Amino acid sequence: GFSDGELSRVNSKYGRRLEFDVECRVKPLLQWLSDLEMTAPEVRKAVVRCPKIFDVDLEKVSKPVVFWLKDLGMNDAQVKRAILACPQLIALTLVGCLKPKVRWFKDLG
Repeated sequence: GFSDGELSRVNSKYGRRLEFDVECRVKPLLQWLSDLEMTAPEVRKAVVRCPKIFDVDLEKVSKPVVFWLKDLGMNDAQVKRAILACPQLIALTLVGCLKPKVRWFKDLG
């Protein structure tokens, strides 16, 4: 579980009281992060740093981002490290955000 301090930080960053369906949103996300070999402390850290990940559609946004990162050549350990360094990565859309940015960087040479 989360400490009172962690929950307070999540609520202050998120800007509103977090009220999600535990069965439909929270458990699947936590299980998926565990499937990515994240430990419980790492999952807590990611959620505290970016509580918005609870607000994102796991199937339509987060999972496709991970598949895309692997298509770019990242292995499982690198994907995990990227998510831990920048948890908002799994809350960004591919078409509207990530792919255009990568394309822009590639065009720079």
